Parts: sequence; structure tokens; C-alpha cells
Amino acid sequence: MPSRSSARLAALTVAAVCGAASTVALTSPAQADGLRIHDVQGATRISPYAGQKVTDVPGIVTATRTYGSSRGFWLQDPTPDDNPATSEGVFVFTSSTPKVAVGDSVTVTGTVSEYVPGGATTGNQSLTEITKPTVTTVSTGNAVPAPVVIDKKSVPAEYTPAGDTAAAGSINGLTLQPKKYALDYYESLEGMNVQVRDTRVVTATDPYAELWVTVKPHENRTVRGGSLYRSYDDQNTGRLQIQSLGSTADFPVANVGDTLTGATTGPMDYNQFGGYTLVASELGTLKSGGLQRETTKKQSKSELAVATYNVENLDPSDATFAAHAAAIVNNLQSPDIVSLEEIQDDNGATDDGTVAADVTVNKLIDAIVAAGGPKYDWRSINPVNDQDGGEPGGNIRQVFLFNPERVSFVDRAGGDSTTAVGVTKVHGQAQLTASPGRVDPADSAWTASRKPLAGEFVFRGKTVFVIANHLNSKGGDQGLTAQYQPVARSSEVQRHAQATLVNAFVKSILDVQKDANVIALGDMNDFDFSGTTRILESHGALWSAIQSLPTKERYTYDYQGNEQVLDQILISKEIRRGGDFEYDSVHVNSEFHDQISDHDPQVLRFRP
Repeated sequence: MPSRSSARLAALTVAAVCGAASTVALTSPAQADGLRIHDVQGATRISPYAGQKVTDVPGIVTATRTYGSSRGFWLQDPTPDDNPATSEGVFVFTSSTPKVAVGDSVTVTGTVSEYVPGGATTGNQSLTEITKPTVTTVSTGNAVPAPVVIDKKSVPAEYTPAGDTAAAGSINGLTLQPKKYALDYYESLEGMNVQVRDTRVVTATDPYAELWVTVKPHENRTVRGGSLYRSYDDQNTGRLQIQSLGSTADFPVANVGDTLTGATTGPMDYNQFGGYTLVASELGTLKSGGLQRETTKKQSKSELAVATYNVENLDPSDATFAAHAAAIVNNLQSPDIVSLEEIQDDNGATDDGTVAADVTVNKLIDAIVAAGGPKYDWRSINPVNDQDGGEPGGNIRQVFLFNPERVSFVDRAGGDSTTAVGVTKVHGQAQLTASPGRVDPADSAWTASRKPLAGEFVFRGKTVFVIANHLNSKGGDQGLTAQYQPVARSSEVQRHAQATLVNAFVKSILDVQKDANVIALGDMNDFDFSGTTRILESHGALWSAIQSLPTKERYTYDYQGNEQVLDQILISKEIRRGGDFEYDSVHVNSEFHDQISDHDPQVLRFRP
């Protein structure tokens, strides 16, 4: 997924300077007089006066933003028109600390601009603003227009209209239908004073004082209080991001399932990192839902426990080793095999040619021992420097941890960063040509991406093939609130090519030995209902075992109010046969504000 660090910080300080890269370029007349805010906003997403100077637009100041680079104030007309498609609010970008106060009645002269947060290449919708303003105060101390209450009854069940094919799929020029589509409803409130009440938290507070709530308490509710992302056509219309106009120190520190009780009130904004956002001047009171981290069941003596865990760019300088170790030992119950994703090299993001990760891995192993766990052994293959994507200089890779008291690793020489592992037949059984080995590392599908790590294990005399994956991320995909609908998922092209190679490699094992125990696991960076998963499963080679869970428990990641599957463990027919396995998505991270990784680990227990 996209970086949560620079992205979230930028969301709070996003520049509203409307340069060519971030505005919608339109040809307009030179000037318009005597307009109200609803005239400026118009009945589509693009102002009919974009690029034009408007004079003496009246309204009441409802809120001010005095921090960051997007300083200004929100202006709302206390006398609305009778068209529900036209917003009565607008953001006035002042660039410096605004000199008006909430309750001031003012007139504004300035230029109407359509600012695209993040720039036009993101595909984001635009935010109508008045820029380069001249502000005249008419009176002070006026009542702020009453907020529009957003609730389960007001937000439509359908998310978005289809884009105009004549406009490359953009919805910008379509007349808003706020009673039919959720995105149109939110757009019709752009810049207006709005309110939500008694809303459940569906994405925990992040380090940049943001959280997500739902105004639809029963919409795809998961067992622990989130909102499940079930399909591309079920985007969860009740989701709304919450930020604050106050001090970040006072922002509620919430987990999924908590509730913001009472009223949360403020202007409706739109930003690059989540789209429509209530920027609160009044925050509700946080009520804890009491969410606790999960613990999976311990495997029996005859069960092999295999886990996948994305440890989020772990390097020796991190302070999370003890916490990761405690999660592996206590919450995952010390699995026999752990596929780790995002293990960085020994000096992290320092880009000096270092590719070895011995210090990183051994520090984690030592922490596991200190936490009361087994002394894991490990296998991996160092990547070619700066060729596997991820944080520049970090050289992330997959690593196998295994408990030598329970399972043995078959070491077979020949595997390196550029040599493809193959499959041979020995005494009627499948065997890897190298163990560990990498799957087709020279194929263009793996350009700037992690190559799969294949290994051969033996448990109680039975061979188990494990392929550790970290497929291409979703970076570059358009957000659900983009102006192009349906949104473009450009990252799928490479991920589908990668899934095709993984599937072919699994089939090469099964072609030699149809009853082989094969597991392909890791951060697949795609949903259980995605095309990527269908390709991995194709020709009956694999089956995503998370589908064995009740629907409301199928998630490993929480993004913008949607709980979803990114991490998967796929199994061959021999493992699936008879259903003699148990699968668990162990929720220890994604729902919590103090997460040590943004991914939840997964565990499979079975008897080979």
C-alpha cells in the first residue's frame, strides 16, 4: 500500500496553491458579479465560474484553518437555494492565517479555482475554492448556519455514478444526484457545515490525528466493529474521515469499535488521502469499545503451523523487535514456519550497497527467545541492491523462520538472487532444484518488486513446499473517491503477471506430484475477491484459505474505513482435502492505534 508516513503528514498540510499541475484548466469569462455561493458551486463537481473572478460573494464564516499550507476559512450562505445539488459552502484560500473569525458576515472577491489535491495525475476530484481573496467584513457575532446532519438515512446506498465515457470516465461534468449516489451527496455538501452523531470508529487513529467513522452502523459490520470491503461494488457508503481544526494533542486516540459519542461538527473538506473529510471544530467524546488483541490456538503435536507476517520495513534501528517477538510467541503461539515480509537489510534505508539482513533477522530471533519462544533458524536470499522496490535503500525481502525442533529445512545449493528455482522428479516425488530459491527472478514481472522465495520443508517425514510472496503494491491506483469511475487499478497489471508466474510454478510442482503439499503465502497486496487471487487459484492449483472463515472475519488490513484482505495463505488440494485444517486471521495490528505493523498476521494449521 502507499506509504502511511509522508502521505498522512501531507494530508494535514496539503498545499492549496493552485498551479497548473493541481487545477482543472477551464476557459471562462473574465468576471462575474452578484453571485451567491450556490452559484459558484453549481450543480456539478466543477464550478461554472472556474478561472473567473467573482465579486462580493456573501456568507458567514463557519470555521478557520490557521495551520499548515492550506490556510483559509470556510464560508457558507445562510440563505440556501432550493437545489439540493448545489452546495452552500466554499473554502476561501488565504495562504496566510485568515483575519476573519467564526460568525463574521463577510463578502469575498477573488478567483474561483478547482484545486486537485495531489495533482491531476492522481485522478482525484477537485475542491472548489475562492483564491487570492479580498475580504470585507459586514458584521460580527452572527449565528453559524446549522450543520447538515449526515446519517444512515441521508447517505444513499449506491456509491457513485459511472463516469462519462466521452470524458474518459470522469464524473466531473455529471449533474449531481445527491439522493441517489453517496459521492454526489458528499459533494453537494462540499464546504458546508456538517455533523455526525454517535458514530463508530472503523479505522483507528493514525499518527497524524485522523480516524474514520461510519454513519451506517450495520453496513457490512465485521465481528470486531469495522466495515468489511466485500467487493469492488460495495465500497461502504457510510465511511467518512475525521480530522480536527484543533490541537492534534487533543484528538481522540481511538481503536476500531470505539464510538465518537455526541456531535462531531465542522466543514466538509476533500483531501488527497481519503477524499471527503469532516474537519471538526467540535469533536464527540470517545467511548471505548474495549477491543483486545487476538490470540490464536496453539498447534497440536501433529499439526504444522505456518504463518505469514508483514513486519513493515523492519530494520535494526527500529524499536519494535520486542513487540513483534511478543506477537509471534504469544498471539501466534510460535508457529513452526513464519514467512516474514518487509525484512530490511542491516542498515535499513541507508543506500550504501548493503544487502545482507543477518543483523535484522538475528535481532528478531533473539527477541523471540527473550519472549519465551523457540530459537528459530532462518533462510533467505539477499536481493540485488535496489532492485526489489520498497523503501529506497531498504532492500526488503521475504525470510523463512522455522523451529528446528519441530520442522527441518531441506538445504539444496544453487539458489541465488538471479537464478530461477526449478522442479525435478526424484523417486516419483517433486523436488526443488534449489532450496531456498527464487521464482523466475529475471522475469520482467518482478521489476522493482520482491521475488518469491521458495523453500522445501519436512515435517514428521512429509515434504511441504512453501513459497513466500510480497506482490506488487497498490501504489498508483486511484482512490475510491476519484473523479474517474469505476476507478483505475493500474497496479494490477504487474501483480497479475506476478500471480501468473506463481501459479505456473505451483503447477510445475503439482505436475510432477499431484498430491504435493504446497503453500503460497504472504502479502499478496490484493483482495480475496480480486483478479490476482483468481489467477493464483487458476486451474485448481491453489485455494485461498481465508475463504474458510466466516465472511465477517475475512480481513487482514484496515484502509480508509474499509477492512480488507491483503495477506493470504493459499493451499494445494492435498492440504485442502477433507477440510482438515484451521485458518486464523489474528487481529493484533490493523485495528489498533498503537500498531507495530499495518498488517495482521495469518496462521494455517494442518496435518500433512
